[in-house]
Parts: sequence; C-alpha cells; structure tokens
Amino acid sequence: MNDKTGRINSLSSLIPHPSSLPDSSLIPHPSSFPHSAFLSHPPSFLDSHAHLDLEDFDPDRPAVIARARQSGVAAVICPGISAGSSGAAVELAEAEPGVYAAVGIQPNYCAQAAPGDWERVAALVEHPRVVAIGETGLDRHWDYTSFAVQQDFFDRHLRLAQARNLPVIIHCREAEADVLPMLREAAQRGRLSGVLHAFSGDRTFAGECLALGLCISFAGAVTYTNKKFGPLRDAARAIPEDRLLIETDSPYLVPHPLRGRHQRNEPALLVLTAQCLAELRGVGLEQLAAQTTANARRVFSLR
Repeated sequence: MNDKTGRINSLSSLIPHPSSLPDSSLIPHPSSFPHSAFLSHPPSFLDSHAHLDLEDFDPDRPAVIARARQSGVAAVICPGISAGSSGAAVELAEAEPGVYAAVGIQPNYCAQAAPGDWERVAALVEHPRVVAIGETGLDRHWDYTSFAVQQDFFDRHLRLAQARNLPVIIHCREAEADVLPMLREAAQRGRLSGVLHAFSGDRTFAGECLALGLCISFAGAVTYTNKKFGPLRDAARAIPEDRLLIETDSPYLVPHPLRGRHQRNEPALLVLTAQCLAELRGVGLEQLAAQTTANARRVFSLR
C-alpha cells in the first residue's frame, strides 16, 4: 500500500462519500478493448494485491467483489497491514470464494503494533486461506515508524515466511538501497519467494530483485504517462514474462484514465493496468492475462 496521504491514524476518514463511489457504467469490461472480437475467450485476471478489508469498502464491499468478477477478476489476494487488518483479511477470505489472505504488519503501521500483535499475525499463518506473509517491507517516504523498527519487523516477516515456506509480499517506497541488503541476507539463509508489490523502481532494482528469485507486480502507477514514471514503464517492458504480476493496490493508485475522476481504486479496474502493460510489452491482453494469472497462482500456490 503506497499512498497513505497522512490518513494513517484515521481509517474512518477513508470511508468515501457516496458521490465518490465508482459508477459501475464506467467500469471497463475486457470485451471493450481493441481487438476483443479476436479473443478466443474472455481473459481472466488475478489481482495480486487489494486491501478489500479496509473501511473504504464498507459501504459497498459485496458490489465491489461482484464488479470484480464481472470484469474477469477471478481471484484476489487481500494483504493485511496490521494484526486487526490481517484478521479481517482472513475473515473475508473465509467468506468469499476467490479471495485469499496474506497476513502481516505494513511498515508504516509497525509503530502502532501493540504487545502481542506480532504473535497474533504469526498465529494466523496456520489458516488454510492464508497464502503469503505481508504486506511488509521498508518505507522512507513517510515517517510514521522509525526506520529501525521497520527493519526489525521486516526481518521478522522474512524469517517467518522462510520458516513456513510461504511467499512474502514486499513494500518498498524510496528504500531500495535498504531493502536489497535485507533481501540478500534472507536469500543467504535459504529459499526466498515472493513479490515486490506496486513496483516503483527502475530496471536496475528490478534486476536485483529478480536475481534473488522474486517476482515484480505492477499497479496503476505504470499507466501514468508523466515523465517521472518513464523508468517504471521501462522496467515494466523488461520483466521476464514468468516473473510478472499485476495488481490494483486498491483502494490506492487509481489507473489512467480514471485517475482524478475516481477517489478509490477497486479490483474491477485491474483490466486498465493489464491493458497498459500489454501495450507496453507488445503482447495481447489475453496473453498477458493468462501469463500473469499463471504466475500469481504459482507464486501463491493457488489451484
């Protein structure tokens, strides 16, 4: 999760006004994209990172999930950002077919962790709907948690993931030089599996992560055409096809062309990011959907 915009301590303020909720008529269907008539069958997507448990979705969560399915999103990974959020993600995964949970404490929330919260997260790993550890990582953009505390919790997550043979979902914002040494240390201990989520780095950083055995996931930022996103889009072209994932990072990172029109992202909009990635990589939407879905199912051991 990338854009907290100063609202981290007041989740209730994230609940959108009804006027800001998406107009379902504006949600694209894969059949609306160019050359869709030539698709052998409608593409199926997997949103590898969507915070469906957050209060942003309280007004219309069932409708959000229904729109996702109607848009071809067959499965969603819902990662926790705190002990409470991780528990909510597990409950949602229990209730909704196609929704899976990851459990962890996001770096910006580590300072808020109460005694026993880490143990609560570790205990949730035993649940059959938990498919990954995270969201975890490091963040130098915000200052909600001291960096030493972030590093401590990141190390805990990495060790837990390796001990339980689960993939890890990694948040890295303006902290590439700090994340890499910790990943290398983990890789020296044993097998490292997982994904750099909502990737915001360049080809060099991507290459370092790929060399460690990780996958790279792109969210709505890859659809932005501002000059500063050039290195990100360049990286998106270079990722090997078997290491590429896609996500929404809902409710954040609304993709173009809805950026600025919708205050909230949701899994049904994944198709916009997928179409952009397909164009950047010079492949068809159906091919990209099939490859990224297969990759995600492999990484998270989904049948």
